[in-house]
Amino acid sequence: MKFIPLPITGAFLLEITPQADERGFFARTVCREECARYGVNADFVQQSVSFNQRRGILRGLHYQVEPDAEEKLVRVTMGALFDVIIDLRLDSASYRNWYGVELSSENHRALYIPKGVAHGFQTIVDNTEVFYQMTVPFNPGTARGIRWDDPAFGVKWPDAANAIFSEKDASLPYWATQ
Repeated sequence: MKFIPLPITGAFLLEITPQADERGFFARTVCREECARYGVNADFVQQSVSFNQRRGILRGLHYQVEPDAEEKLVRVTMGALFDVIIDLRLDSASYRNWYGVELSSENHRALYIPKGVAHGFQTIVDNTEVFYQMTVPFNPGTARGIRWDDPAFGVKWPDAANAIFSEKDASLPYWATQ
């Protein structure tokens, strides 16, 4: 596996190192020892999947606060999306910065998201499935979110004009009001 540090402190893009032959390939996607060398917590206690039928679906931006702040590893198992993270940690060198990357079933990349960093995505093809691994179980009492179009961050979504989102995500507050 390759660990590529991102401009968001503590976040990494993980790329597999496939061992290929005439049948296809085999690759590790998580290794606790290797993750530990990069400060990546691979103690995942909950796994979830999100299936998105249409191109343009936008989910997020979500995070959990203490005592349930979570680290996530996000991978696309079918389809493709534009994945976004925003650093909300007041003491971070990358506070209020955002980073976006395409994750797809073809590029096999995964995004490691540290505690205190909000996460969201927009699908760029129909029938996109996302696999999440989290270090803390979901707790609705500590779940938070910020608007996908918050001008405080200026995220450049691939198809903002045609974004499809839930009523819940549409009603998330702006960062300045939290």
